Amino acid sequence: MGLIEQLEEVLLTVDADLATVNNNAELQQKKANYLGKKGVLANVMANMRDLSIEEKKELGMRSNKVKAGLEAKFEAKRIELEDAIINAKLANETIDVTLPGVSFNNGGIHPLNQTIMELEDLYIGMGYSVAEGPEIETDENCFEKLNLPKGHPARDMQDTFYINPELLLRSQTSPVQVRTMLAEEGKPIKIICPGKVYRRDADDATHSHQFMQCEGLVLGKDITMADLKGALLEMARKMFDKDRNIRLRPSFFPFTEPSVEVDVSCGLCGGKGCSTCKGTGWIEVLGAGMVNDNVLRMSGYDPKEIQGYAFGIGVERITMLKHKIDDIRNFYTNDVRFLDQFKEVK
Repeated sequence: MGLIEQLEEVLLTVDADLATVNNNAELQQKKANYLGKKGVLANVMANMRDLSIEEKKELGMRSNKVKAGLEAKFEAKRIELEDAIINAKLANETIDVTLPGVSFNNGGIHPLNQTIMELEDLYIGMGYSVAEGPEIETDENCFEKLNLPKGHPARDMQDTFYINPELLLRSQTSPVQVRTMLAEEGKPIKIICPGKVYRRDADDATHSHQFMQCEGLVLGKDITMADLKGALLEMARKMFDKDRNIRLRPSFFPFTEPSVEVDVSCGLCGGKGCSTCKGTGWIEVLGAGMVNDNVLRMSGYDPKEIQGYAFGIGVERITMLKHKIDDIRNFYTNDVRFLDQFKEVK
């Protein structure tokens, strides 16, 4: 039998061999028997050295066709075996599509984010814009341009996370106000600056090393403390209830002069005095004041032409008072039982 006839015989016998294959391992073994380095096809081609050049060409072309035919048959058998496996699984593993699916609980907006959204809605409605800035700040923006030079004793009030002598995790969102003043180059400003801040406080029921602020800054001609009080009164009545009042107590902040602590009337006792307000009828909620002239000058403003006020709201404090929460750590422990209470809160 000639070599070409032997090649033809290979194609005739492979179908019978493949018919006996029942799994992929057997298929791979059969494929090696036919197409491997020591397989049937290789053995036939090893004898072509005694042929003439023309016979070698003819045998080479024929062997390529036979090889392609064998590969196609093995691929078809592989697909057949895979289909058989899938069909067997489908026959034995039925799915009842009428069974209820897995229930997934929908998330909700975090209570702190709800408070920020309420504050933004309120102040945007009063003509403010929302400004943001980086959480890694320079010492200059976070302290020096806010009238807190190096060595100032008031820096001790804010135990700061320093990255190096010039960079830090911001301890307040006031640097956003500085960046805005520098960018506006003496023009009027009306912004709020919500965001995260960081201080090296020991975590307890009322303190956290990471918390959130929403600061405000208004600069323009003829801005007065009366404007500040009106903005804060509107905030108190929006965030708590329409019958709340506020009072301003003298205080000190390096970046404002005069400075005030702002109290809101206690919602539990209506200002009469109870354990929550420690019998005073008032609860401290934020600090504020008129922007210090030095702060204006360092950011390119002439205090003879432009005045303004600034305030800083502790988002956690407002949220705790609003929802009667007694431990700030609840906001950061990711307890779903706690967070689920605020899904429907507006």
